[in-house]
Amino acid sequence: MTKDILNDLIAQNQKTCDFTFNEITQENSALKLNDDTASVGFIYRHIGEIMHLLAQFLGFPTDVENTTMGQKDTGKVYDKQESQKLIDDGYQVLYGLVENLSEKEWKETLDTPFFGTISRVRLLGHILYHTTYHCGQITLTLKRGK
Repeated sequence: MTKDILNDLIAQNQKTCDFTFNEITQENSALKLNDDTASVGFIYRHIGEIMHLLAQFLGFPTDVENTTMGQKDTGKVYDKQESQKLIDDGYQVLYGLVENLSEKEWKETLDTPFFGTISRVRLLGHILYHTTYHCGQITLTLKRGK
């Protein structure tokens, strides 16, 4: 039952965010809400990187490098397809973790530099929240950006 619930949460997050992600093009990826915010392309890349980087705490190693967390958007143009692949692969990592971790393991705690000691399931919740939060930023930027 727990695996079904976790898979449903991931699937809904993916479906909800895909409405926005499918609107991103290489051309509109340079849009910003204003001069002080990051571009659509930077945020999109950030979502994919963080899915992988935080999944490391859940026990999934990655070779994805952090180029966005704690960084300022310098105007670098990110390849839309590469960012989409990071996100698609990130969702597959999450589904794989659900498949491979037991209910007991989801309740076990982890030490993280960002949140202190939290359960694996709370970290999964944060990954999904983080994705949705930044998806909302992208949505707003696509509608109102310059």
